This record gives sequence, structure tokens and C-alpha cells, in this order.
Amino acid sequence: MLTYQTTQHDGQPSLRLAGALTIYTAAQARNEIPSRLTEHGATVLDLSGVEELDTAGVQLLFWLKREMARNGPGLTLVGHSPVVVEVLDLLKLAGTFGDPILLAS
Repeated sequence: MLTYQTTQHDGQPSLRLAGALTIYTAAQARNEIPSRLTEHGATVLDLSGVEELDTAGVQLLFWLKREMARNGPGLTLVGHSPVVVEVLDLLKLAGTFGDPILLAS
């Protein structure tokens, strides 16, 4: 299950994901995340609550970055959970998204 929470990050609206970003939640997240970001004017996606991530979730993150850059101000990924860091390192994608890896505190 994946949940969403509107928060603030450095004074900007942020959408915090919590739970599993996997093949089982990716289709729903593909519809939910862009609309929630737009609804709250958020350009920051906080990954600090992501407890499970697979390649479907990684593909979704790539798609979100591309779509937000194409249709607006872009998207910044922050608060990378240990699971997110582990998967990005395993796939050698840590620098690919263009965001510094900011660990959740």
C-alpha cells in the first residue's frame, strides 16, 4: 500500500510517499501522484517513507521526472529512504535523476 501526505520541504509544498512503490502500486501511483502534486502546487517528492521499491517504482520515478519537466517547473526528489538509496545504488542510478541524495532524517 502506498499513502500520500502533503508536507513542506524548505518552505515549498511537498508530497511525501509512504509504503511500497512497486509493481503492485505503480499503476495507481501513476494516476495519483501527478494529480496530488498539481492540486497542492508541489514540485518536491519526499521519498523518506518509501519502505519498498522495485524496478516498476523506479520507472515511475523516471516518468514523473520527465513529465513534470515537460509540463511545468520540474520535480525534485528529496528525503531518500535507505531502501530508495539501496535500490538506486544497486541499479547504478544514484546520479541519474539529477537530484542530490538527501537521506531522510
